[in-house]
Amino acid sequence: MLPTPELVKNYIAAGLDCTHVEVSGDGAHFEAVIVSDAFAGKRLIQRHQLVYAALGDRMREEIHALSMKTLTPEEFQK
Repeated sequence: MLPTPELVKNYIAAGLDCTHVEVSGDGAHFEAVIVSDAFAGKRLIQRHQLVYAALGDRMREEIHALSMKTLTPEEFQK
């Protein structure tokens, strides 16, 4: 069974304290906008690592590709 955008959104929100999460996709390839205070002071690669950690093994087993924008709440408001 392919994951839905809503399921991927729930996975991210369960593993990372987010103020906003949007996910779209077709079951294999997803795009996400993720807003979290946890990204403050972090480089892009560190932000992506936080999201990958929240998804865990699902990135290898369920989700084929994930393109993401990772923003702090301040960055998101701009």
